[in-house]
Amino acid sequence: MSISYNKLFHELIDRGITSATLMKGSNLSANILTRMKRNEYISLESIEKICAYLSCTPNDILEFIESSTSNHEFTAISLFTGAGGMDVGFESAGVKIVLANELMKEMSETYCANRPAAVMLNDDVHNIFPELEKYKGVDFVFGGPPCQGFSIAGKMNPEDERSQLIFTFLDVVEVVQPKAFVMENVKALGVLDKWEAVRNKYFERTAELGYTCYSFVLNATEYGVSQKRERVFFVGVKNDKNPFMSSRIETLIEEQKHKAPTIRELLKPLGRAGTKINPHTCTAKITFATHPIMRKSPYAGMYFNGQGRPIDIDGYANTLPASMGGNKTPFIDEEFLYGDATEDWVVKYHKGLMDGSITPSFEEAPERLRRITVKEAAKIQTFPDDYVFCGSKGMIYTQIGNAVPCKLAEVVAKAVTAYLREESK
Repeated sequence: MSISYNKLFHELIDRGITSATLMKGSNLSANILTRMKRNEYISLESIEKICAYLSCTPNDILEFIESSTSNHEFTAISLFTGAGGMDVGFESAGVKIVLANELMKEMSETYCANRPAAVMLNDDVHNIFPELEKYKGVDFVFGGPPCQGFSIAGKMNPEDERSQLIFTFLDVVEVVQPKAFVMENVKALGVLDKWEAVRNKYFERTAELGYTCYSFVLNATEYGVSQKRERVFFVGVKNDKNPFMSSRIETLIEEQKHKAPTIRELLKPLGRAGTKINPHTCTAKITFATHPIMRKSPYAGMYFNGQGRPIDIDGYANTLPASMGGNKTPFIDEEFLYGDATEDWVVKYHKGLMDGSITPSFEEAPERLRRITVKEAAKIQTFPDDYVFCGSKGMIYTQIGNAVPCKLAEVVAKAVTAYLREESK
C-alpha cells in the first residue's frame, strides 16, 4: 500500500497557502516537504503538526492507495519505432507494447527479430489510422518523430515535412486517447527561441485534446548513458488535475540519476575489434586534415578529415550520429582502450599541433586509431548485448544512431508509470 499527499497539495491551492508557509507554520523542515512531494511516508508527529496548522484531519490531507494498482500492466503503442531503442526502455519499465509502427523496412525487421510476437505495421504513419481503432484506451502512446527539421545539426527548417510529424503524433493520440503520451525529440525543439511558436502550438493542441503536457530536457550522461546526448521529452497526461504534475514527474526522473560509466569502463569487456564478439564493421580510413580547425579540447575541433570525431576514452562519447558507417563514424585509440598505451594518441597529436611541433599534412593516421564497431556503438546507446540488428552495415549504424538511448527511455517510462500509479484511485 502506498501513500499520496495530493489531497494536501490541492488543499493548499484552494486556501492560497504556499508550501513554504505551511512548513514554517507547522515548524517542519524542508526535508519533510520533499518527502511528501515524493509521496513517501513521514512521521505521525509531522502529520499531526500539519493538521493542527490547517485545522483538519489526516483524511483531509492524505490517502492510502491499494497495492493492486501498482500491479497493473501498462500497455502502449510505439510510433516512429526505428530499431526499438525507446521500446527497450519502456519494456524494461514494465510496459507491454501492443502495436509498433515503422516506415523503414530494415528497422522494422530489426524490431521483429528481437520480438517475434510483435505487432509491427511497416508503413507510413499516415496510413495506419484505420488500424488504430482497435487500440483505443491503451495506457501510452510514445515515440520519437524524425528530428532533422529541428536539429542544429540539420537545416532547422520548420517547413520540412518531417517537422510536421510531431503533430501527426498528436493525431494518433487524439484517436487512441491513451492515459499518457511521451514524445522524444532533439533538445533544440525544447529550448530554442526559434521553435517557441512550434512549442506553443504543440502545447495548445495537447490542451485541446484534454492533456496536461510539460517538457523535460535530459542529459543522458546523468542517467547511466556514456554519451553526451541531450534530448527533450514531452509528457502529457489525460485529464490531470494535479497542479504539481510537472515537479512530481521531474522528481521521479531525478531520483533515478546515476553516473554513467566511462567509455573505458563500458567497452573494455568487449575486447579488441576483430573478434567474434566484437567484429570489425567500419573500414573508413582516418586521415589528417591539412588545415585543421583547433579547439582547446583534443576531442573537439576538426583536425581529422570527415565528420567522425575522436572519443574521450576516459570520458563520454559525443552524440552518436545517424550518419555513422563511413568517415562520419567516431573513432578511438585501440591501444589506449584495450592495450598497454598510457596516453591517448589523439591527445599527443593535438598537443603537437597546438605548440607547433607538428606540421599537419594529408596522410593516414596510425592503425591504433580506428572507427567504433557496431557492437561498441550499440553499447554506447545502451542496447542489450544480445540485441539483433538487420540490414547492411551502414543501415545498422543508422539504426543505432537514430535510436533513443534505451536507459534514458527507461528512466522517463519509469517516472511516468510511477506517476500514473500514484494518481490512480
